[in-house]
Amino acid sequence: MLKTVKLSTLAGLTVALMAIAPATAQQRGGAINVATIGEPPTLDPMVSSTDIVGMISQHIYETLFTFDKDWKTTPLLADGMPTISADGRIYTIKLRPGVTFHDGQAMTSKDVVASLKRWTDLASRGKQIVDNIASIEALDATTVQISLKEPYAPLLALLAFNNSAAVIMPADKLDNPIKDAIGTGPYRVKERKPDQYLQLVRFDAYQSTSGEASGYGGARHQYVDEIRFVPVPDANTRVEGALAGQFTYTDSLPIESYPRLKGSASEPVVLAPFGWPMFVMNNKEGLLSDVRLRKAVQIALKQEDMLAAAFGDQAFYAVNAPMYPKNFLWHTKAGAEPYNVGDPDKAKTLLKEVGYDGQKPLRIVTSRQYEFHYKMAQVAAEYLKLAGFNVAMEVVDWATLVQRIRNPALWEIFVTHSPFLADPALISILSPTASGWWNTPAKIEAVAALNKATTEAERIQLWEKVQSLIFAEAPLVKIGDFNSLSAKSPNLQGFTPSPWPAFWNVSLKP
Repeated sequence: MLKTVKLSTLAGLTVALMAIAPATAQQRGGAINVATIGEPPTLDPMVSSTDIVGMISQHIYETLFTFDKDWKTTPLLADGMPTISADGRIYTIKLRPGVTFHDGQAMTSKDVVASLKRWTDLASRGKQIVDNIASIEALDATTVQISLKEPYAPLLALLAFNNSAAVIMPADKLDNPIKDAIGTGPYRVKERKPDQYLQLVRFDAYQSTSGEASGYGGARHQYVDEIRFVPVPDANTRVEGALAGQFTYTDSLPIESYPRLKGSASEPVVLAPFGWPMFVMNNKEGLLSDVRLRKAVQIALKQEDMLAAAFGDQAFYAVNAPMYPKNFLWHTKAGAEPYNVGDPDKAKTLLKEVGYDGQKPLRIVTSRQYEFHYKMAQVAAEYLKLAGFNVAMEVVDWATLVQRIRNPALWEIFVTHSPFLADPALISILSPTASGWWNTPAKIEAVAALNKATTEAERIQLWEKVQSLIFAEAPLVKIGDFNSLSAKSPNLQGFTPSPWPAFWNVSLKP
């Protein structure tokens, strides 16, 4: 049976996380094997914005808030939503009582304050707001107060996000890099064998939130005893493993495997729409620090051909320029004219104006662990060669890519993707410290205005200006919208498709 998550038609929402109820009562016990696209580069979710780290680490660590099925912020470690001062600058957050870390320590405001300060020091999302924070302090053992210099509308969304995440760790375990992966989550780390598996087991002292499960919010039941995340970097190997029933859940499969999955030992799972693939450009140094060369890349590319090569079946992609699709609060066509142009001759003219003679290579870094990334890069390379670029394709494993893009001397373009996020402030390129380093005066002014605005109507108008700048200054190139394909065992009950698959509230048929 095809399981699909569809667009929400409610204003202000992104993908709806559908609650899929199990057909029978869920059983306790058993172990599940989850095939991932590779080895997580770290188990520290603060210092990584990769999906694989977010997917795995959400079982180990928790944040003060998270997102419900409608992508609204909801309490997780916080004991309710915060009290916000009339001027929008002071957030007072009560903590849930009785929460315990995996090492047996009780969580207090001391841990929360220390963790949030580490987050603002190390995490790209935390650095996004650090200059606006006046103080983070404990009022008592169960109360934390965040004081801002100016109102910042996306604060709760940033605190809820699981990439570059504001997770809460014990105050005495905040080394960088971390020595022990200790959080408050429903599962704890038992054993890690690099390139073989990461074994998580039930944390018996876990204190769940109350209420019905909703998206990432509500009750988190620990039905299975053990979760094993198994790195399977080769996409074809993941497909064959899913077909044979080797894995309980298999993440990120090539779209062409969909017909083969039907009737196999695994069921196809489609998340529609999942998000958008993108080419992130190096705005900081090298060739593409010149906006004219970034515009040349933008104009040369034909997104329609790239999407067709990556996904084949039009049921799995849409040639769509806006950063958010229709029926999303943030949907706008503002500035989107330079999309899907595919005009290498016009791009060649820009190269001549700049004086680019092909001596320096345009390095595109991609990985075959996400096969659609690689296929899009292949098509893009041909268009860019026609425009006159000396293209160098560098195909590496995902962990190497994540490391390489931190150094602006090593690349011009890297290929990645993102789900449609609850707030535009969560889009990575808007953080000045995210790889890509887009930080022009116009961008700084436009994003600051978006984040200061206090009403929904104001923020929608200001987002139009930010999107227009994304197209005008080309810090990245959006390729389109796409649906993701994964697979699961028919024995896996209670699973809810989502951008970062979660395995609390799931069970195995007896």
